[in-house]
Amino acid sequence: MNSHGRRRSDSPRSERRVPTHPAEGTREEITVRVIKVGGRAQGDARLMPAIVAASARGARVVVVHGGGDEISMLQRSMQLEPSFIDGRRVTSETDLDIVRMVLSGTVNKRLVAQLSVLGARAVGVSGEDGGLLTAAVGEARLGRVGRDIVAEVSLLAHLLNGGWLPVVSPLAREAGSASGAGLNVNGDDAAAAIAAGLGADELVFVADVPGVLENGQPFESLDVAAAASLVERGVAQGGMRAKLEAAAAALRNGVKRVRIAGLDGINDRAAGTAISLQHPERRDHA
Repeated sequence: MNSHGRRRSDSPRSERRVPTHPAEGTREEITVRVIKVGGRAQGDARLMPAIVAASARGARVVVVHGGGDEISMLQRSMQLEPSFIDGRRVTSETDLDIVRMVLSGTVNKRLVAQLSVLGARAVGVSGEDGGLLTAAVGEARLGRVGRDIVAEVSLLAHLLNGGWLPVVSPLAREAGSASGAGLNVNGDDAAAAIAAGLGADELVFVADVPGVLENGQPFESLDVAAAASLVERGVAQGGMRAKLEAAAAALRNGVKRVRIAGLDGINDRAAGTAISLQHPERRDHA
């Protein structure tokens, strides 16, 4: 194993805690966590109780969700075949309407309902609402897919400070569009932008595997150089490639802790693969 990645060894780093509008007259410090959950994780009955437990422990939690399998199912029911490039969905104008129906409609409202019945003050928000997410049109081959996502998080801050648990569907408005045209944005990229905008203490990508794997074994930690090497060598492909790229973007934009983990990573801070800008061993010898 090179010095850029390691399997289970050192204990996890302590988190940075950011004051987020504490009650007037107090010096309370609040932990802000962004949790990205993919479509497959949503089928696990343990997911919603885990998110509620994370919120009940005092963290202010934002959930960003995917729902790719359901989008693909609806596309196929309409005789449209899903297509992906580097883990990102190719999106035509027709596809965009399908993405919006599934993510901001079906999936978002289902997750809000499931959290609400467990006692969470969950509220559904689209990235198109309140100017939350804006993006530029990306590569032509991807169609209506956004890049260079900007998160304007004042709406989320108001919700968090009011004790709400926002659940965000990953769509964006096209920057500069006179008609307010929408864009599909990768859920991992959206979560990274939101975490950076909030100055989140932690971003957790909940995957259907226990972390970043090589030969079936999870890494405990990786720096962004080692993560890029896994992508280049074809070890990390598709959705995992997108997660690693989003993790690097989040770290470069100020998020201090990023992990890719299975469901247990929501409340077990040692679970999964921690991603860092530079490996601790390399920093120690710099």
